[in-house]
Amino acid sequence: MFKYEGAFITNIKNNKVMDVSGNRDQENQNIIVHGKHGGLNQQWDIVYVDEWKGEPKKGEMNEEFGFIVEEDFYIISDMPQHRYLQALNDRNLVVKTKNGLRE
Repeated sequence: MFKYEGAFITNIKNNKVMDVSGNRDQENQNIIVHGKHGGLNQQWDIVYVDEWKGEPKKGEMNEEFGFIVEEDFYIISDMPQHRYLQALNDRNLVVKTKNGLRE
């Protein structure tokens, strides 16, 4: 028998909690019952089916990340020249003027 307490799903017989094995956030990772250490791999949210809104779709705001799904955007500095953030060589970030952007 399990009980939901805070963010933990606890076995009431041995006080162990549901745990994503190995703390690996990957598909088909096993769920085990383990001593409570409080890691994210032991914390759960309960969402009732009638309250689930589903994942945000194209054009909708993703509240978790703060961006609109599949909508192009620029990141612009608040410094006086309001330069745009640009990735170079897939490794470095720089700021450039708008006409310096490669499309």
